[in-house]
Amino acid sequence: MTALSREREVAVEAARAAATIIRRYYKTDLQVEMKGHDDPLTAADRDSNTCIQEMLAAAFPDDGWLSEETADSTDRLGRRRVWIVDPLDGTKEFTQQIPEFCVCIALVEDGRPIVAVEINPAVDQLFCAVRGQGTTVDGAPARVSGQRDVAQAEVLASRSEDKRGEWDVFKPRCKVVLTGSVAFKLAEMSAGRGDATFTLTPKNEWDICAGSLLVEEAGGRVTGLDGRPLQFNQPSPLRPGMVASNGALHDGLMALIAELGDQVPKAPPRRR
Repeated sequence: MTALSREREVAVEAARAAATIIRRYYKTDLQVEMKGHDDPLTAADRDSNTCIQEMLAAAFPDDGWLSEETADSTDRLGRRRVWIVDPLDGTKEFTQQIPEFCVCIALVEDGRPIVAVEINPAVDQLFCAVRGQGTTVDGAPARVSGQRDVAQAEVLASRSEDKRGEWDVFKPRCKVVLTGSVAFKLAEMSAGRGDATFTLTPKNEWDICAGSLLVEEAGGRVTGLDGRPLQFNQPSPLRPGMVASNGALHDGLMALIAELGDQVPKAPPRRR
């Protein structure tokens, strides 16, 4: 057995079980609550979270836990290994019946993701990565795109950010493609469907942790807005922003953000 094979196997089982739960709710008349500005919550989020937490805790009781739908605890900060989970990233897309949302499960060791699993319940597509072992999509090896020209790059962008005008200054400089949740964007990128994505809006660790490893292990690069690798399991899970690319585009995108970023309207504050 390869290193981390059991962790990967259990994460895949938990993701598939959560996806089954989410599909039971998909395209049904379910109640939507609002946790904050533009931040919906449904029974699908809660039930998926419970399922994943129970399965991972049973298999790895000594690991820490951080999830969007669980009250945070400082206990995780004393753990070397921590599971970082978004039980349904893209609840807005889910409630609008747009099939661009994911279950996200990542295992972090010493601040860096080492196992990542995402599944899109709408189409039952599974993305997996283990550090040093590559990324797969439904079991087949995946690679990021080969695009090297920022002006020709397909940059996957948030619909919510676009509605707020955050992408207006970038549209003349690259091909902006409106796409679902940030985890979905990163998964698509890891399969070569889209060349890059970035956000100047703060994101929580559970939004981007699994997807960052998918992209990196598929040959891409993911950093903060400062160009440094992302570190996870931090006291505050909120990260200032993120840039993900196929690697060849990264320096050009960083330069573009440095040139135009001050012209982007500020987003409303995020929770946590």
